Amino acid sequence: MSLNVGVIGTGMIGQDHIRRLTKVLSGVNVVAVNDIDAARAALVAPDGATVFDTARELIRAETVEAVVVCSWGPAHEEQLLECIAVGKPVFCEKPLVTTAAAARRVMDAEVAFGRRLVQVGFMRRFDADYRRLKATLDDGALGAPLMFHSTHRNASVPEGLYTSEMPLNDTLVHDADISRWLLDDEVAGVEVRVPRRSSRGKELRDPVVVLLHMASGALVDVEISVNIAYGYDIRGEVSCEAGTVSLPLRPASIIRDIHGVRQAVPIDWRERFIEAYDQEFREWIVAAGQGTATGPSTWDGYAATLVADAALRAVESGALEKVDMVTRPALYASKNDRPDHGQFSQQRMKSAS
Repeated sequence: MSLNVGVIGTGMIGQDHIRRLTKVLSGVNVVAVNDIDAARAALVAPDGATVFDTARELIRAETVEAVVVCSWGPAHEEQLLECIAVGKPVFCEKPLVTTAAAARRVMDAEVAFGRRLVQVGFMRRFDADYRRLKATLDDGALGAPLMFHSTHRNASVPEGLYTSEMPLNDTLVHDADISRWLLDDEVAGVEVRVPRRSSRGKELRDPVVVLLHMASGALVDVEISVNIAYGYDIRGEVSCEAGTVSLPLRPASIIRDIHGVRQAVPIDWRERFIEAYDQEFREWIVAAGQGTATGPSTWDGYAATLVADAALRAVESGALEKVDMVTRPALYASKNDRPDHGQFSQQRMKSAS
């Protein structure tokens, strides 16, 4: 049996997921689409798919068994709550929502429902390189992780569409989530520093350096450079007690020609993470077919939202801004839940202030 899916939002990422679901993966049918631009939705809808006037109509349609949300962030809360109300599994592209209060409402609704239904689109967790890195850390042979160096570089971003807030409330969420996942830890506080600005970004605040203070005491430094010209470059290295482990540079092929020896750099996020996007949907399709969700959860989306909020405060204050999380509901229980997290967080913030 194939899973019948409806897609809300048919912009660039929505269209890429429709391509993925119809041309790459098996066990799934796109039977419905919706977008505020009805003409665009009709243009990209697969043959036989119904174009719905509203997201609510799509979600409640009897033909739709699961939902993929690719609409703009402020619309996510209403659409997620609607999916939970009717008990349909939903894949939600990041951000989960745009405020911590909205994340709490979605989390409360899912907890009340009593079963996970939401998977958030943090695709790095499904990347083979990151999974090998995590397996090495989980093995324990290198000892406790002490520092994680994370680099996120774009060749360029659209002028006028990508604002100075977006490195912190849009781009950073991937680095925050992968740090939490790799280190089995929570972010207790955030600092932001702005070095000399790149002339390529004009008035854009770029680059930025973010320091995540983890509850265990580990530190994560994140470089976000979004106008670096040469390509899309994602790097990561964890320094542990007895060694280090790092991501390989991608693509792995080495070019030798008349110009010398060099390694190509991906053009954009689609080239670098195409296999991760495919894998996250493979796993989502299996879980959704069983009426549930796996992978990054509503709790993870909530945590990323809090980190982004703290980063926005930190860039203005120049200070270490605390991340205050509610107690993790049992629905999202994991080995991240260690008794010392809250105590350490309070002590660290007190000593840093």
